[in-house]
Amino acid sequence: MSVQVTPHTFLTLEKEWEELLSSATVNSLFLTPYWQRIWWEAFGGEDQPLLLAFQDQGEPVGIAPMMRQDGVLSFLGETDLFDYHDFIVPQGRETAFYRCLTEYLTSEEWRTVRLDSLPEESPTLTHLPDLARAQGWTCLVEQEDVAPGLYLPGDWDSYVGGLSKKDRHELRRKLRRLDGVEGISHRVCSDPETIQGCLDDFLDLMGRSKGEKRDFLTPERQAFFRSITEDLAARGMLRLYFTAINGNQVAATLCFDYHDQRLLYNSGFDPEYASLSVGLLLNARSLEDAIDGRMRYFDFLRGDEPYKYHLGGLDRRIYRMVITR
Repeated sequence: MSVQVTPHTFLTLEKEWEELLSSATVNSLFLTPYWQRIWWEAFGGEDQPLLLAFQDQGEPVGIAPMMRQDGVLSFLGETDLFDYHDFIVPQGRETAFYRCLTEYLTSEEWRTVRLDSLPEESPTLTHLPDLARAQGWTCLVEQEDVAPGLYLPGDWDSYVGGLSKKDRHELRRKLRRLDGVEGISHRVCSDPETIQGCLDDFLDLMGRSKGEKRDFLTPERQAFFRSITEDLAARGMLRLYFTAINGNQVAATLCFDYHDQRLLYNSGFDPEYASLSVGLLLNARSLEDAIDGRMRYFDFLRGDEPYKYHLGGLDRRIYRMVITR
């Protein structure tokens, strides 16, 4: 087999990366070159990423966006800001790519290959374990998390009608109660010119949320949020929803649109208004807007928080693969 492995920078690989990703089985916003580049600029430090393009007999078969640290090879990016990871493998090229990858790994120095956040449909889960074990390496695969989501019907009434009886009743009741509050208003931010001001309000509400969300907002992650939202707003892929009562922001939901999917990336709300379910209901409004926009799938992303299931989410499993010599 004639295998060629070429190291790249983000700049030299971006065009080929986007072309191959467009036909990959796992095609996610988190796998795009711009998401990964912005993460690397925020967290990569002085090291260089391991961006590898593979060719088999002169034909491109895939890309491995990785990094190396202390004998460990891993996907580029951490699970705190990436809900999914995978190699960039166009459909029909899986057999050639994973054989090329295995051949590359046999020639490299490493102790562990750690592949986090592989969605259940990933071809990596199908192809790589047997190839790794054939080399005498240990390969362990375990469920890492879940990412609930749902395929969207054509209209809101059909969506509500598809919920369980209890969840349907509760959603309607809570919507009626909130709509009856004096001074209630809603807005959506997506304009690149105003997104940073909107993000100030969003980060403020995240900071007022439970301890876990508040602790998540380190200065480094706030800087990443600002960079990625500015980039995605310029691409027309960002929707930042707010609910206000008498002019006071009480809930915010940050969503990204990628192809025909809406991703609910993060949210925050003022605990003083928890009794009005302002957070859950704003998430529901972002879902309704996705239906109106003819989106195919609504992805609640990583985590098994109860509200995702109350809004109809069904689990999509995420796996971790660890290969050791």
